[in-house]
Amino acid sequence: MTRVRRFMQVDVFTATPTRGNALAVVLDADGLTDEQMQVFARWTNLAETTFLFPPDNEQADYSLRIFTPVREMPFAGHPTLGSCAAWLRAGGTPKNAGSVIQDCGVGLVEIDLQGEVPAFVAPPTAIDELPPADAKQLAEALGLQAADIVRTAKLNNGPVWQVFQLRSAAAVLAANAAAVNWATHKPIGLIGPHTSNHECDHEVRMLAPSSGMSEDPITGSLNAAIAHWMQSIGELERDLIIAQGTSIDRQGRVYIRRGEAGRVLIGGQSHVLIDGELTL
Repeated sequence: MTRVRRFMQVDVFTATPTRGNALAVVLDADGLTDEQMQVFARWTNLAETTFLFPPDNEQADYSLRIFTPVREMPFAGHPTLGSCAAWLRAGGTPKNAGSVIQDCGVGLVEIDLQGEVPAFVAPPTAIDELPPADAKQLAEALGLQAADIVRTAKLNNGPVWQVFQLRSAAAVLAANAAAVNWATHKPIGLIGPHTSNHECDHEVRMLAPSSGMSEDPITGSLNAAIAHWMQSIGELERDLIIAQGTSIDRQGRVYIRRGEAGRVLIGGQSHVLIDGELTL
């Protein structure tokens, strides 16, 4: 049976509303079936749509399910921050002041509210070698020059990423996103440093997303996996600002912050653009 539910649309990881990554959030999602959630996520035609439920875990403030237009995700970054912003806007009160605990497919995820911007604690990342044959095929498809490739890795923090570290942001921006597509190519991450006079430290792109777009505007989970990778090879020596979405006219800004005991936090601003009701 359909009923009226609270609904919000949030723009995440940008200082300028409408220049980030949009997220649809269905609050009070009790009673919806898996099929209803997937069909609605397909209808919104956004990278992700989330559904909030009362928590089953007593440590959590709420439970979250995340859907792209074609499948459910165990974890994603901009849905985590955007859903937290919507939950707080709807009057949610954290059990512990200063942080929100989300329960999702990868378990409990903490969102720290005490920094300059809200930031989630990046979940653990499995770091493996990207098979050389896969790296070669992807590099050729994207038009990457061998001299521009510093290293590669296969990262898994719920989603699985095939990641190339390149010598420069210019090399990242030059990659041909139209040459790869889901599901022939699983998600690809690119990262490269900006010049010292740029406001951001690195440029990131995520290609071949399962949402059906050729490129994801801003990807918190990819940045979280990359941050753990950088930490593992001794390259996360300070807090960083990441630009993403530049090539598709977005102004994404992701803030990577080093926490205590080796924790990595991924932060960004969220803006509620639509706050209303949904009959579903």
